[in-house]
Amino acid sequence: MLAGDIVEGRAHYDQALALYDPAEHRPLATRFGHDTAVTTLGHGSSALWLLGYPEAALRDADDALRNARELGQAATLMLALCITAVPDILCGNRAAAAAQAQELVALAEEKGSLLWKAFGMVIQGCVVALAGRASGATEMLIAGIAAYRATGATVFLPFFLPHFARAHAELGQFEAARRCIGEAMTAAKTAKETWGEAEIHRTAGEIALMSPEPDAAKAQAHFERAIAIARAQQAKSWELRAATSLAGLWRNHGKRQQARDLLAPVYGWFTEGFDTLDLKEAKALLDELT
Repeated sequence: MLAGDIVEGRAHYDQALALYDPAEHRPLATRFGHDTAVTTLGHGSSALWLLGYPEAALRDADDALRNARELGQAATLMLALCITAVPDILCGNRAAAAAQAQELVALAEEKGSLLWKAFGMVIQGCVVALAGRASGATEMLIAGIAAYRATGATVFLPFFLPHFARAHAELGQFEAARRCIGEAMTAAKTAKETWGEAEIHRTAGEIALMSPEPDAAKAQAHFERAIAIARAQQAKSWELRAATSLAGLWRNHGKRQQARDLLAPVYGWFTEGFDTLDLKEAKALLDELT
């Protein structure tokens, strides 16, 4: 999934859950450090979101967290708090993600887990960035990403760094914003962690429009690249975000029909999740373009 083959990743998650026998496999959590079903449900929830099923994603995330609490093993619970915060962030559930990150940091401090504490700090920074509190977000992300990298971890950096870039841009720190985007692209390429590559390009396009001298052509190129990547990965949720951004750009330049023709079929594909942030923003734009 992280390598961008989301459909195949989801198929493996489904197979893992079908093979999982609680009586046989749950006791292995103490040997391997986490419960396989919790891990599978947690990571699989992000795959469901990417493929365009946000409600199903949140259900699996809730199941993962509930199973982790029932198991009562700290290592599994820390992992669950970490990976289930991701679909909450993707769906715009900032309060839930913030609560899980706070619990994760506290539990990681208690257990002396530097990795999970750092991951929780970065999640907290991402949530603050999404809430529009850019100054606080940059402070938290500087500390969190430094602590995360100090453990040797690199996974999820292509997901974290665009939030950091956006916060820098909102503070007018465009050189730092572009540097973060460059780091995200390099991290994705180096580790072949391309599942979030479409969002990196979309964020780069938004930053190009936020600059003191907005570059609409550069933004459009990034948005079109994001759409192409999302379509190749069958990542409908990334495609919706990128199409919404490009449609908004075209609307601002008088291309209202072109904008609607782009966004309407992408939005129309969805069958669930209409209360999530991305779908509400797409619907509002479509209503404006009608």
